This record gives sequence, structure tokens and C-alpha cells, in this order.
Amino acid sequence: MVSVVQNVAIDCVNAYELARFWSEVTGRPLHPEDEPGMPETQVMMAEGPMLYFHQVPEAKVGKNRLHLCLRPQTSREEEVERLLALGATLVADLRNPDGSGWAVLADPEGNEFCVLRSESDRAAMTS
Repeated sequence: MVSVVQNVAIDCVNAYELARFWSEVTGRPLHPEDEPGMPETQVMMAEGPMLYFHQVPEAKVGKNRLHLCLRPQTSREEEVERLLALGATLVADLRNPDGSGWAVLADPEGNEFCVLRSESDRAAMTS
């Protein structure tokens, strides 16, 4: 017997607004019953666990011990620019001149996440 991961829970100050950001990032909808001001909101992923946002009174302090890594469908560079336009901030640029590496961004509440190379970026490096 094993356990199945139901969701990835993210503590936040404003559950609905942060879920809206991640809905835009992933292109996946919010739970149909979620509304502004709700203390719990979910982004309904196509596969795997849901992203679950839970409102807490305290702000984030320190570095995440767990974070999401995104593999974009477009190039990594295009996706980093799109996410910055949505409200993310660049935390650390770990992209290398040869195309390897990743970018560390933070969502509007400071939760770090990584943007990896896309499959097309990876294929271009091996050809």
C-alpha cells in the first residue's frame, strides 16, 4: 500500500489572488466554487496533485524548503519573460551561456520556483 499526493499546499496571505496568479502560470482553472476572499482556493491541474492555497495570518519568511519546478512549452527565456509580466520576480539567474541551467523566480508572495529548459531547449543542446 502507498499514499497518493492529493495536493501541494501553499500557505499565503491572500489565497484567491495567489491562486489566480498560479492559474495564469499553469493555464489551469480555479476550482469552480472559489471566489475572492475565500481562505482556501485550488488550481485544478490536468494531472497529478492540485495546487491548494491556504490563507494564513503570517507572511512568508525565509527560503522555501519545497518548491515547484516548471518545464515550459515555449522556450525557457520566453516563459521567464511571461512570468515576470504576470507579477513574478527574478530571484536568481542560474542560466548558463551554453543554454543549461534555470531561473529562480518568486510569485507575488515571495514563494520561490524554478523555470527549467523546455523540451525544445533541451533538444537544441543535443543536436
